Amino acid sequence: MYPESRPRVALFVTCLVDLHRPTVGFAAIRLLEAAGCDVEVPRAQTCCGQPAYNSGDRATTTAIARDILDAFGGYDYVVVPSGSCAGMLRTHMPHLFDDDPNTSARAEALAAKTYELISVLTDIRGMLAVDAAFAGTATYHDSCAGLRELGIKTQPRDLLASVEGLKLVEMVEPEICCGFGGTFCVKYPEISVRMVSDKTADITATGADTLLAGDMGCLLNMAGRLTREGSQIKVRHIAEVLAGMTGDVAPIGQKG
Repeated sequence: MYPESRPRVALFVTCLVDLHRPTVGFAAIRLLEAAGCDVEVPRAQTCCGQPAYNSGDRATTTAIARDILDAFGGYDYVVVPSGSCAGMLRTHMPHLFDDDPNTSARAEALAAKTYELISVLTDIRGMLAVDAAFAGTATYHDSCAGLRELGIKTQPRDLLASVEGLKLVEMVEPEICCGFGGTFCVKYPEISVRMVSDKTADITATGADTLLAGDMGCLLNMAGRLTREGSQIKVRHIAEVLAGMTGDVAPIGQKG
């Protein structure tokens, strides 16, 4: 039983979902509505500012942050289907305005009501199970930002346990970085390739036929490496599985 009130939720779609995997956005809306939320997608949204922030471009990041405050300020919650982008808004964005008390208060208020998708479903709305089925064996990757900045660990596994037909098998080191790291993979490609190669070896060793995660950057990185290695392991965002939408689109990195 969900709380009686229906919160007004703004979905922060993220650049990678918008450009590479719109199905994740639709899956997020389906899950949020099932959890008793009224969902809107603000048209004025753009990037979370993380690429500029990681590159040291504070002016651009601050300009983006001001636009985010204007676009998302009037909602009960801001929900993001990405631990990385949610972490940017919740953890880093407020510090952009440490020297601007008025804007800092707005940024802190928005940060406090910003949540990663799976976290808001479980921790805020109390979702214990989903009405979905998935025939297969899956393993789950913990993204760095989701795990370390937002404390997301058991929540996705709890919901996956309710998916009919799905068997979850753990990697030896599910918490180890995949090597994407936003701009890290561009700045240090050799290190990034070694890291993702170690990751795909761990994934393959599980015997799972599907890899799941909650962050598109990680998923695209791992899917690309698995494809180059000739692997048949399918890669999907967890929202697609929880929303029962795996039949609507081919796995990430595959044509369908």
